[in-house]
Amino acid sequence: MTTAVRAIRDEVDQLIGSQIETFGQPTPLTSSQLDDFHDRSEKIRALCEELNRLGTRSVMDRHHRASA
Repeated sequence: MTTAVRAIRDEVDQLIGSQIETFGQPTPLTSSQLDDFHDRSEKIRALCEELNRLGTRSVMDRHHRASA
């Protein structure tokens, strides 16, 4: 696993932990907390898309090397 992939996965793990912590609160969420939750959700989505892109590129690179 590359350093970039590891860093992205670590960030996704941290963001998901924050999401779980937010919903585990015993009190209703404030508007600010909901906004933060939404922002983290968007960041998680973008990071997962980046992981998919990196994974696809890796597979394609291996395919090209194998067929060369």
